[in-house]
Amino acid sequence: MTRGTESAPVRVLLVDDEAMVRSGLAMLLTAEPDLIVVGEAADGTEAVEETARLQPDVVVMDVRMPGTDGVAATRVLTSDSFLDRMPNVATVLMLTTFDEDAAVHAALRAGASGFILKSSAPKVLADAVRSLARGGGWLDPEVTRRLLTEFSRHPDPSDPSGPPPEQLQQLTRREREVLVAVAHGLTNTEIARRLFLSEATVKTHVHRIFLKLGVSERAQAVTAAFKSGLVKPTDRF
Repeated sequence: MTRGTESAPVRVLLVDDEAMVRSGLAMLLTAEPDLIVVGEAADGTEAVEETARLQPDVVVMDVRMPGTDGVAATRVLTSDSFLDRMPNVATVLMLTTFDEDAAVHAALRAGASGFILKSSAPKVLADAVRSLARGGGWLDPEVTRRLLTEFSRHPDPSDPSGPPPEQLQQLTRREREVLVAVAHGLTNTEIARRLFLSEATVKTHVHRIFLKLGVSERAQAVTAAFKSGLVKPTDRF
């Protein structure tokens, strides 16, 4: 079944320790005809349990929660052991605020597929959920900028410095342009408009970039672009 159609709407699990926040998010999402909230959870432990039980398409997850936080829950949801039991596991859209840069950094490493500010407009939230349900990602431009700055200030010494040089050399000039645009938080539609390409061509480039860099998510591609030096926090696109 195709997700996000009238016959099969995108199924969303909401995770936040504040009931009022969950209620507000539920109202925003259920106002969209192709989205449905199938459940809620108040912490990371409950999020994992409800994901296994409900098998939603997208988990909208708060970063900071008492007990098991969003980062720890995301790490479980993207682990091999969980994926072995739940091959159709949902992707995680992480909710963040302006003062959670380090947490977003950790969530990226944990395997989140998207990041969005809690202050984002309702349409942006709905579009982000749809993007993840289609197998894409979502990086709020402001989150991306702050994330890159966080990487530069607090590099993780346990991580490799970046993708091997031969992987970067495999990228064509156009693929590099697309990767830079992805790293600045542009959607496929925006990249197509900026680079005078069709959206289908952009999707093809993004897919090839993923293959060549050995990544599976837009967030991981952004990390690779930064660590390789292809994109710097001070760059503008």
